[in-house]
Amino acid sequence: MEELKYAIRSLTHRRLRSFLTILSILIGITAIFALISFGLGINDYIDTLAQESGVDKLFLQSKGTSTPGTDANFYISEEDLHFINKINGVNELSGIYMSVAELEFRKDSNFYFVMGMEPKKMKLLDETFTVSVEKGRNLKVGDLNKVVLGYNYQLDKKIFDHGIKLGDKVKLNKLQFEVIGFYGEIGTPRDDSQMYVAQEAFETLLYPESKDKFGYAVIRADSNIPPNELADKINEKLRKHKGQKEGEEDFFVQTFEDAIGAFTSIIDILNGVLILIALISLFVASINIMNTMYTAVLERTKEIGIMKSIGAKNKSILLIFILESGFLGLVGGILGIFIGWIIASMGGKIASSAGYAMLQPIFPWYLIAGCLFFAFFIGTLAGLLPAKQAAKLKPVDALRYE
Repeated sequence: MEELKYAIRSLTHRRLRSFLTILSILIGITAIFALISFGLGINDYIDTLAQESGVDKLFLQSKGTSTPGTDANFYISEEDLHFINKINGVNELSGIYMSVAELEFRKDSNFYFVMGMEPKKMKLLDETFTVSVEKGRNLKVGDLNKVVLGYNYQLDKKIFDHGIKLGDKVKLNKLQFEVIGFYGEIGTPRDDSQMYVAQEAFETLLYPESKDKFGYAVIRADSNIPPNELADKINEKLRKHKGQKEGEEDFFVQTFEDAIGAFTSIIDILNGVLILIALISLFVASINIMNTMYTAVLERTKEIGIMKSIGAKNKSILLIFILESGFLGLVGGILGIFIGWIIASMGGKIASSAGYAMLQPIFPWYLIAGCLFFAFFIGTLAGLLPAKQAAKLKPVDALRYE
């Protein structure tokens, strides 16, 4: 196509100006590509989490905090659990103890959350948190002086100078425990730094005063009842059981789907704000392309007159300038995608090394195609008005232009 060859030749003659114009759109596409790739990665992580955990799980927790088990003034009693277990639609439930404990290893010590769980209910808990013991074994009934640790405890320079190994002896609140297992990586520093002991060990050795005071509970709904419907039923019946007025409950029941939805909404808002900032840079880039093309029209007015005098049609002139601006956008888009891929990949590695393995970008084909099309569209749109101006020039006036 002659018009395309002419457009590319014209751009190569103005290398510096073309480069600066490409650079402006490159920055915007880089930002959009990197940000959306992280957003898609988080959404993929959440979808995988929902599929593996299942939508039949519910959480009973304090109304005063968004993090289960961290409200020191709230607890769920064994009586509450027995009451809930009798509600029609409840298939299985487990109360979970949670507190902060000091873990000592050799000469170092750190404070992290320790969870006390009923070993018989480990399958329910592992399903809920989509994690399993990666090394060693899980807790069994009667494991009084045994502890399972989160993923990060195995790593050097992560929590302690030297990683902990299976069979090592550690101290929890000055009491000696043997490490019998490590959970797989969850993807957040807090989750990967938790400690897990049997319910009996939590009640008798670590925190005798907390017996029958669970921090929160995990519930599995029967397959024949929607989790949202069961959550409403538990909220109403437990409120009456505890003698609390409607709207003044100290607890709430949340479905796993709702918990995931709240998290997704926050991520979507954050991504929206960041992408809006990137779009502003693209708007500036489109103004820059428009300015470049207007300047090109002025510089080549006489050239346009010559082209028209030898038979070039208005649509050919229009097409040449549109192709030039579209090509600038397309090249900026290609380079922006490449640089965005590098930045996002490096960001994923940095996030993973910092303990946030869940923050990993993904690069589906439709993201690449969408960014390319968007960059070309922005370039073409920005060059449309200058192209129309060039096409409308009269040959005689263009030849007289100095």
